[in-house]
Amino acid sequence: MTSIIKENNTLILLYNGKEVCRIAQGEPFFYIGIGDTDYQMSHGSFKISESFRHRAEVVARRIELVGGKAVVYGNTGRVTIACEKDRFLFTPIGFKKYNRMLVRLPAAAGEAVYGGGENFTEFNLHGKRLNVWVAEHINGVQIAKKLAKQVVGIKNSKRKQPLSKYETYYAQPTFISSRKYYFHSLTTARCVFDFGYKNEWNMVKTDAVSPFYIGFGESFEALLSNLSEVVGRQPALPEWVYDGMILGVQGGTQTMLEKLETARSAGIPVSGLWIQDWEGRRVTAVGKQLFWNWEWDSELYPGLDKEIPKLNAQGVKVLGYINPFLAVEKPLYKEASAKGYCVKNREGEDYYVTITTFPAAMVDLTNPDAYAWIKNIIKKNMIEFGLSGWMADFGEYLPTDCVLYSGEDPELVHNTWPARWAQVNREAVEESGKLGEIMFFTRAGFSATPRYSTMMWCGDNHVDFSHDFGLPSVIPAMLNLSCCGFGLSHSDIGGYTSFFNLKRSEEVYMRWCEMNAFSLLMRGHEGLNPDINAQFDASEAVLAHGAKMAKLHVALAPYLKELAEENAATGVGAVRPLFFYYDEPQAYEEAYEYLLGRELLVAPVLEPGATTRRVYLPEDRWIHLESGREYGGGVHEVPAPLGEIPVFVRKSAEELQDIFMRNAAFGMRD
Repeated sequence: MTSIIKENNTLILLYNGKEVCRIAQGEPFFYIGIGDTDYQMSHGSFKISESFRHRAEVVARRIELVGGKAVVYGNTGRVTIACEKDRFLFTPIGFKKYNRMLVRLPAAAGEAVYGGGENFTEFNLHGKRLNVWVAEHINGVQIAKKLAKQVVGIKNSKRKQPLSKYETYYAQPTFISSRKYYFHSLTTARCVFDFGYKNEWNMVKTDAVSPFYIGFGESFEALLSNLSEVVGRQPALPEWVYDGMILGVQGGTQTMLEKLETARSAGIPVSGLWIQDWEGRRVTAVGKQLFWNWEWDSELYPGLDKEIPKLNAQGVKVLGYINPFLAVEKPLYKEASAKGYCVKNREGEDYYVTITTFPAAMVDLTNPDAYAWIKNIIKKNMIEFGLSGWMADFGEYLPTDCVLYSGEDPELVHNTWPARWAQVNREAVEESGKLGEIMFFTRAGFSATPRYSTMMWCGDNHVDFSHDFGLPSVIPAMLNLSCCGFGLSHSDIGGYTSFFNLKRSEEVYMRWCEMNAFSLLMRGHEGLNPDINAQFDASEAVLAHGAKMAKLHVALAPYLKELAEENAATGVGAVRPLFFYYDEPQAYEEAYEYLLGRELLVAPVLEPGATTRRVYLPEDRWIHLESGREYGGGVHEVPAPLGEIPVFVRKSAEELQDIFMRNAAFGMRD
C-alpha cells in the first residue's frame, strides 16, 4: 500500500512503510521545456529530429499534504501526488506553455529494466536509449542492406544494430524495473527512455507535460497485476483456438479446401483456416498482397458463404483480414471519400499513404460517422458473413502532417491510432454479442491496446534465424509485451518477409512450428512471397512434423486455457521472463528462453543446422520433456534435433507432466 507523509518541508513517499522517494522544498523535482520535433515518414518508417528552445527546473517552493494527497507548488506550476492502492499518480497542472517534460528516477547498481513496448532485439534495456514512437518495424533500407550482404556471402544471424536504429509496431511509455516498480506515462506524445545516463538515473522525456504512474509490487506477478489495472487486460480466448493449428492459406475456395484436406490427411489437427485474401488479392513488385476493400471477393472465393457453415460444423473456423486503409481503386474508398470519411492533407484532399508500391487512403477514426461506418463494415461484411476472427493489421502510419476531422494535433494522435483501431474491432465484436467466440489479432499498439485487443502477433518477421528480425527476435518481443501488461501474443509460423534470396527453408518453418506449439496460438502464414517459401505441406517430413507439434499443442490445451484465464483475471501474461520467479543474475539477462506460465521453460532452437541447444536452467528441478531426464539448475547442453525442441517442466508440476505422459505425439519416456 502506498502512503505519503510530510516531515518538516519534505514529502516522503512510502510503499508498505518503506521509503521510495522524497521531495524536499527548495530542490528541483522534475524539468520542463519547450521544443520542436520534425517527422519525416516514408512507408511507415520515421526520421525524427528535435531541438530544445527552453529548458528549466521545477523547484518545490511549497508543499502541502491534505487527506493523503500531496500538492507540490513549483516556480511555474504544481504537481499533485495521489495514492491509488499500490501506485502513485503524479499530475502536473499549470504548465500549458510547455511541451517537454523530463523525469529522473534514481537507478541502482545492477538494476535491469524492461518494456517500452514490443522490442525485438533487446530485453534488458539497462544502458540503452529507447524512442517510444509507433512505426513500421522493418524498413526497406534495412531489408536492402541485408539482401546485399547475403548476395556477397555475408550471413551473420546474430548481428544486431544499436537499439536506437530500430523502430517498433507497438510502442508504450512503460517500463518495469528489477527493483519491482513500474513507470507508466499517460502521454500520447513521443517519449524517450534513457537508461544509460551515467548509470545513475533512469531518464524519461515526453513531448508533452503529462501525468504518470509509479507503481509497486511485492512480486513481479503482483507488479503486473497492478500495471494491468491501469492499461487494461485481454479477455480469455475462444475455446476453438486450442483445437489445433490455424492454417494460413490463400488463393481461392478450392485451394483452401484442398489445403485443409492435405493437412487432415497428414494427421494435423486444424482449428481454423486463415484466408487473408478473402477480400481480393493484388500482385505487386514485392509479392502477393491484398486488395484493401473489405467485402467478400466472390470471384476468388466462390461459394465461401456456403462453405463457412459447413467448415464450422466440422470444428474448423474461418478467419479473414482487415486494416484501417482503403484501396483507392475499389468501391468502399469511393463511398468513404464521397462522405468525407478519409484523413485529409493540408490542402483538404484525401491523404494517400504509400505502403509498399501502392497508395491507400485512411479512414479518419476521429470522425464519429467514419468510425461508425468502418465498424459497421466489420459487423456486416465479416461477422455476419461468418468469420470467426481476423488479422486487424496496421495502425502505425498516421502522418504527423495530416489534418484530422476532430482538429486534434496529429503528432499527439499518432501513437494512439493503433489503439483506436483495436477499439473499433473490439466494439464490433462486443456489439455483435460475439466476445468469447471471435478472436482478432493486432500488430501495432500503444497504451490502450491491452484494453481493446484480444491478441497480439509479432508482425512481419523475416523468414530466417536472424536475431534482429527473424525467429529469435520474437522471443524478446513477447517478453517485453508481457512486461508492459499485454499478456497474449504469438508470431507467424515461419515468419512473413521474404524477398529474392531471403527465402523460408523447411528448417526455419519446422523450428518456428516447434516454438509456436508452446504458445497460446499456432497460426501459419504463407508469407509475402508464398511461392519461394516452404509451407506446411512442403514435404512429407514437414507435414509429419506439423502433425506432431499441433497434437502436442492440443494436448496442452487445458494448461493454455488456464494461462489465458489467469491473464484475463490478473494481467500476468502467458509468456513470462525467467526472473519473474528466479532471482539469479542470468535470469535477468535471458532474452531467448521463456517460461510458458509458471511450470514450463521453453528454449527454442535458434541456429541453422543445430542438433543441440545450450540451455540455462534456473535453480529448481526440471524434467526434460523429450527424454524424461531430470536436470538441476545451471547451463546444460541438451539434444535438439529437428522435432525435439528443448522444453522442461518443473518437477513439482505433476499434473502437467501427466498431460505429456498421455500424449502420444510427444510422450515422456520412463
